Amino acid sequence: MIPRKHIRNIGISAHIDSGKTTLSERILYYTGKIHAMGEIKGSRGTTMDSNPIEQAKGITITSAATSCQWRRNETKIQINLIDTPGHVDFTIEVERSLRVLDGAVMVLCAVAGVQSQSVTVDRQMKRYRVPRIAFINKMDRAGANPDSVVQALRQRLGLNAVLLQYPIGCEAEFEGVIDLIEMKAHYFKGENGELRRVKAIPDQLRLSAQTAREKMLDALSLFSEPLTECLLGGEPIPADLIVQTIRQATLNLELTPVLLGSAYKNKGVQTLLDAIADYLPSPVDREAIGGVEVKTGFCG
Repeated sequence: MIPRKHIRNIGISAHIDSGKTTLSERILYYTGKIHAMGEIKGSRGTTMDSNPIEQAKGITITSAATSCQWRRNETKIQINLIDTPGHVDFTIEVERSLRVLDGAVMVLCAVAGVQSQSVTVDRQMKRYRVPRIAFINKMDRAGANPDSVVQALRQRLGLNAVLLQYPIGCEAEFEGVIDLIEMKAHYFKGENGELRRVKAIPDQLRLSAQTAREKMLDALSLFSEPLTECLLGGEPIPADLIVQTIRQATLNLELTPVLLGSAYKNKGVQTLLDAIADYLPSPVDREAIGGVEVKTGFCG
């Protein structure tokens, strides 16, 4: 029996064609739930889009739920995952899913950024007070611009979006991500990106990564006095303190951590799974939801 504090009930939501079903398929593969990845336009389809109409149209119509497990720092985390539709015609499926979720992953295209359904999904998440992580997908596409997407998250959605990663290359040159907390480069090798290699930051990216880290720490200092004291004193900041600060601010709906990747190219999904375990709430972190007695209208 997995303790409740090690459970993550999450949904994946996005504008249509942002890659959330592809991302769900990768999550199931890397957690060992499935042993071969399907593609939306492939002959076998994807696990979450099992309906023949979904497979024919290449879109998600009904929400699909599954469960998988991810090991994070020797702790087994159970992830109960719901993949929701992105098309506006099926937004009621997103609405009813968010009512029962503890956390969510908002997927955005690195080229298109915040789109119409992104606004709708954001409104729904705010209505039900669902903490979320933003995942900027399709970093391998021509025109990918994560900084522009982060600005859109702040300006159009009013989110306190903070990048926790720096890209190693972009567009066709996208190779991996730099973790700004531990200042390590993550590469994803193997036929299906299943081999994560953690290395030193390339020399040509060290200054840019350090600048990005300072921006991240400056944003986080608003939520932690110990972190602020370390910054002012010029002391090293423990990674555990940074993670704890991000988690608490995320649970309080004061912060939206932003991660990068390309689900289709099998890059950045494992680091997203780490972030789901680290920053999204367990059932014990969420307040009780009151129900309504239909006949009397009593709320409790």
